[in-house]
Amino acid sequence: MNVIIIEDEKPSARRLERMLERQQVTVNTMLHSVAEAVEWFQNNPHPDLIFLDIQLSDGLSFEIFDAVEVKSAIIFTTAFDEYALQAFKLNSIDYLLKPIDEDELTTAVAKYSERVPKAQNVQLNFDDIKKLLTNPVEREYKKRFTTKIGQHIKMIAVDEIECFYSENKGTYAHTYEGRGYLLDTTLEQLEDELSPEVFFRINRKFYVNINGIKDIISYTNSRLQLKLQSYKEDEVIVARERVRDFKLWLE
Repeated sequence: MNVIIIEDEKPSARRLERMLERQQVTVNTMLHSVAEAVEWFQNNPHPDLIFLDIQLSDGLSFEIFDAVEVKSAIIFTTAFDEYALQAFKLNSIDYLLKPIDEDELTTAVAKYSERVPKAQNVQLNFDDIKKLLTNPVEREYKKRFTTKIGQHIKMIAVDEIECFYSENKGTYAHTYEGRGYLLDTTLEQLEDELSPEVFFRINRKFYVNINGIKDIISYTNSRLQLKLQSYKEDEVIVARERVRDFKLWLE
């Protein structure tokens, strides 16, 4: 099965890819914009199945199908509300509302497998769908986190957080004030909760806020070392496999 993901938020795309790998589904290609997708479709055999986000960095993904006739089966991955989604659910294999639930992903893939003969002839009415989305919903990311301190619940605004890190199986938010707070979440869950324009996962342990980076230094093995405003406890290193995406994120 030839599968591609079209998603502008690279952490979300990678998370979906990992979830699919756990279901023995291999993602052949990941595309991140309307322009990139149009060029790819014009020069490559079309896939069997597309996981498609609706709102990409350079426009609605439906613009892809204005430029190229695509007959692939599609599973929508979107942050849009269910009311709009219900209107076109029958025109696609399925939709997955972000953050994607693994059980729902399993169901969607199974639904595709059951409908393979029909899926090859799927025709989506993109004009009708676009009418429903003339005023697209802005993606909402978390604005604050809560942590328990003794008998009290403290609220921490995202803007106050310099980085998130994992330590001893716990996930912590480190603020510009130099304090670390234990959160009831994981770094994996944060992928769909943090704005990718502001936060970037530099390795297995750290998410950093772009506004918290004070200096970037060349490090061993083609890696980068970051100096943050207040976090001093450990070396903050961009993993070698993340360096290219990190540099693109900075632009």
